[in-house]
Amino acid sequence: MPRAYQRTRDENFNVEGLVGTQLSGRTFGIVGLGKIGRVVAGIANGFGCKVIAFDPHTDARAAPCPLVLLDELLSGSHVVSLHAPLTPETRHLINAQRLAKMQPDAILVNTSRGPLVDAAALIEALKRDALGGVALDVYERESGVFYSDRSEQGLTDDVLARLLTFPKVIVTSHMGVLTWEALGEIARTTLASLTEFEQGKNLSQELPLPEREMATC
Repeated sequence: MPRAYQRTRDENFNVEGLVGTQLSGRTFGIVGLGKIGRVVAGIANGFGCKVIAFDPHTDARAAPCPLVLLDELLSGSHVVSLHAPLTPETRHLINAQRLAKMQPDAILVNTSRGPLVDAAALIEALKRDALGGVALDVYERESGVFYSDRSEQGLTDDVLARLLTFPKVIVTSHMGVLTWEALGEIARTTLASLTEFEQGKNLSQELPLPEREMATC
């Protein structure tokens, strides 16, 4: 889509090289079946995808789709969408070994936490043309770069700069939450939590400590 948009802006309406693939009938793999992962599962179902997921914290009986091991998900999915928390165990969950298990035309999407993906290993996979595409709303070293204007200074992060050179890669600056509705809800929830804390009440939005960290296999 970015390439098609840029072409038409340049008054070039040639569609050569812009042929894509449809989602219907494809296998959509979701890593992490929290609230967001479950919503994504519903959206993927709506597109006619076969949805599978990996989440060691979810009971298979309560899951909205079949649960599989991570390596099985990577090797069998046309789209892999990450929705896992960042823990010591999930840091670089998608590394060189796991990228090698993905299909050569698979699309990797990360809208959760940047360090889930080893960016250096991702670059090596892209250089080998081993992925069909990558969409990143997060990046493992985004602090100090995202939400700032670097157009005059240029990038000092060579890894991010290299990622941006690949035509199969789309990077956005951690803006998945950037809607008026979401920002308003964040403000309301934050103010409500501060009020509860100030009044000595139980915090309704408090997150319980996990019984165990998310496993990687």
